[in-house]
Amino acid sequence: MTQPRDDDRDQAVDTSRPSIARVYDYWLGGNNHSAADRQVAAAMLARDPDLAQRVRDNREFVTTVAGRAAQQGILQFLDLGAGLPTHPAVHEAARAINPLARVAYVDNDPLVVSQARALLATEEGTAALSGDLRDPRTVLLEPALVGVIDLSQPVCLILAAVAHFLPAAQAAELIAHYMARLAPGSWLAVSVAHFADEELLTRLYAMHTTAPFQNHGITEIASFLGGLELIAPGIAEVRRWLSGIPGTPAEASASMLCCVAVKG
Repeated sequence: MTQPRDDDRDQAVDTSRPSIARVYDYWLGGNNHSAADRQVAAAMLARDPDLAQRVRDNREFVTTVAGRAAQQGILQFLDLGAGLPTHPAVHEAARAINPLARVAYVDNDPLVVSQARALLATEEGTAALSGDLRDPRTVLLEPALVGVIDLSQPVCLILAAVAHFLPAAQAAELIAHYMARLAPGSWLAVSVAHFADEELLTRLYAMHTTAPFQNHGITEIASFLGGLELIAPGIAEVRRWLSGIPGTPAEASASMLCCVAVKG
């Protein structure tokens, strides 16, 4: 779910330093976090009490998309910036619908990759690989990915809580590169955090420095889609999307925005 800064990578396994991946894990109810992570998580929640719920809503979006894609016959999933393992994982949500589903988890955080290999990539048809999502050519040629993903068949590409670490133009370009390599019928699932309250964003960002946060809104998300066709309800706040309701609450100071689109 997160993409650390380049200069964070070598320190990602140092539990004395807070890691946003482990902070997310704490908010999701996992057990892969340290005192430093919990301290940051608590401080951020003190500023934004709804933050953990938005993170959990985002996770529900991911697993719901996996299940719906499997229902539509998509059996391959590429989870970019996958984050620390949590349950249900993407392959668990998809295989609840179709046991033949195959999933490749990609992250550039060494701790995330280590945990994913130990806990997720333990069955046939699952893989966890170290890769920088900003380098789609290299990611898509990784032997571990090629071993489970057939690019000639539809794939559900997941970028959950990742694109907000990239400028809009870069995110759009990268998504276009990935989708160009995927077969017709492939899905794209995207979610980003959005702050209507810029002051709240500034306060939260000051508490934990990751890659520079980009406050993408509906216009920016739409630019990611190129010629892809949005699936109803379109670009929406996550809880509304899960309920099939378009749009975002006007009163929300912060929200998770999401969408799913299909390649024709």
